[in-house]
Amino acid sequence: MPQSLAKRLGADTGEAVLRYELMEEQAASLGRAGRKVEAALAALRDHQGDAEARLALVKSAADALWGFLVQREVSGLRDRDRIVAEYAVPREVLVRVGAR
Repeated sequence: MPQSLAKRLGADTGEAVLRYELMEEQAASLGRAGRKVEAALAALRDHQGDAEARLALVKSAADALWGFLVQREVSGLRDRDRIVAEYAVPREVLVRVGAR
């Protein structure tokens, strides 16, 4: 169908459909990453064991947070402070973000 006719009829072009699907997958991926951060932080908050196990949970939470922040930045969302506040990220996790 000619582009001019497609626009007039409100028909989606292949490119528009692809962009929509890519944005949909990007949003779903961000949601999964956010839930991973929430779960890691909850496990850390609920932990009442030894220091070695706690350190492993801190590292896990820092890795999840780092991945989430990178995904957000790639998506153009650069409000890191808001995420740290919203998820109530402990300082011990923040200092390990990006560290391996």
